[in-house]
Amino acid sequence: MIPPRARYEAADGIAILVLGVVALTASFTFRDYGLGWDDYAHSQYGDLLLAFYASGFSDKRALSFVNLFMYGGGFDMAAALAAKVLPFDVFETRRLAGAAIGIIGLIATWRIARRLGGPLSGLLALMLLAACPDYYGHMFMNAKDTPFAVAMAILLLGLVRGCEEYPKLSPATGAILIAGFSLSIGTRILGTLGGFYGMAAVCMIFIIEARTSGLPHAATRLKHFILLLVPVALLSYAVMGFVWPWSIVDPLNPFRALSYFSAFFEKPWREIFNGVSLMVYDMPRSYLPTLLALKLPEIMLWLAIGGASAAIVSVGERTLPAQRRAAFLAVLLAAMLPIAVTVIQRPAMYNGIRHFIFLLPPLAVLGGIAGAWLIWQARTFGRTAMVACVVVFTAGFAAPVTEMVRLHPYQYVHFNYIAGGIRNNDERYMLDYWGLSFKQASQEFLAWLAARNETPPAGRQWKIAVCGPHPPAQVALGPRFMPTWEPRGADFALMLGEYYCAQFDAPIVVEITREGVVFARVYDIRGRSIQNMFTIPPVR
Repeated sequence: MIPPRARYEAADGIAILVLGVVALTASFTFRDYGLGWDDYAHSQYGDLLLAFYASGFSDKRALSFVNLFMYGGGFDMAAALAAKVLPFDVFETRRLAGAAIGIIGLIATWRIARRLGGPLSGLLALMLLAACPDYYGHMFMNAKDTPFAVAMAILLLGLVRGCEEYPKLSPATGAILIAGFSLSIGTRILGTLGGFYGMAAVCMIFIIEARTSGLPHAATRLKHFILLLVPVALLSYAVMGFVWPWSIVDPLNPFRALSYFSAFFEKPWREIFNGVSLMVYDMPRSYLPTLLALKLPEIMLWLAIGGASAAIVSVGERTLPAQRRAAFLAVLLAAMLPIAVTVIQRPAMYNGIRHFIFLLPPLAVLGGIAGAWLIWQARTFGRTAMVACVVVFTAGFAAPVTEMVRLHPYQYVHFNYIAGGIRNNDERYMLDYWGLSFKQASQEFLAWLAARNETPPAGRQWKIAVCGPHPPAQVALGPRFMPTWEPRGADFALMLGEYYCAQFDAPIVVEITREGVVFARVYDIRGRSIQNMFTIPPVR
């Protein structure tokens, strides 16, 4: 089912053009993205990591900073360093850095699919991921999950190349594996999954070669490959230690992080799933498959399913070389195993699919392979079939891109047409759970105040009750405002449109909407006695 690889060479040029369009769009729009719940803490973590190295390891605050020391801080550190040299403020720099990291993930995805299915597969995989609103939206503002997804994509590229080169290992492949292993585990301990994908692929090659060429021959080749991996492992550990210094202060610390994250580690709260308010540790086993089905663009969803089927066939195809079958196994495991484990283990789940962004690159790879096969088959049926295929694909890509433009800069809230879009899911699932709309709401609120020539009461700041993340509100509003959790005596209220924030019987100063859905409101509550701004008890 895999299309001929030596076809559609012009697809490489189009892929470069797509990357250029994404980069150009990001460069003009990165300032539009607001801050989320975790941004302020992550920016502090990056500064503390720089201080750790600048002080010659004597400033150890980064090694005990909230719970972020249990995550790697490569992105935070790089963004903090970039903020010292680029002409943007720290949070604008973080958005730009996130876009750059996301584009690296696009490149890695393109190269994986190209190696497995040829230039057309690579182009389609790249387009599927670039037109995926969850990936595109998260790459600007998600300091953990998108860098982790990109690191896992780099690692998967290294694994695919390693399988193809087995039992040899080129310096370029070794460098890619070092970057992938070190940055994935050095971002989230979950990156150890990549090691399992690699071991499964190598074991498959060994078993096939033992059956076809004999056990001694297979064992010799395996030994040679493992010896080549020793310096890769050592250098990966060193780089991991650089981006995640806490992990090497004590060799057992990665295991402590694994234990810490294996159970829900925060004060629990409720979120909406399918219209029902549930504790985050009580989400159903269907949580991840359901949200993937509702949030992925239809073209990506169906092609990924088809690509997974093709990969299963390729893994079992005895006429293919063992190395190629193993490469398909690695991609298949990267896309499907975490879903299966999540359904079986049923961990605490929340915030949509943001913790599973790392699934999107391998799903795009599978989709790219399936899409290229369909185009190849259409070509064999003649011009009419080929034109029909192009029309379907064009419409399939146009639908999510159109939605991304409409939702900008809140692409990550996207629900597909099967699900009925965000309008049909506003009361069924969480939308702007990061609180990004506070930036636009604050800007319009400040413009409203300026147009009315309003200034804070003499001798004090404006007091604004905030239902949502307070640091982003403070950054967006500036020093004239004092955010508070207490609405009594407040002048204004800044409220997310999520279900846990109350709606007031008070003048609405600003309302941020997309497709008829309210993302945020600012109320004028001066002179009103409002006792509570939450519909459920808040988790602060």
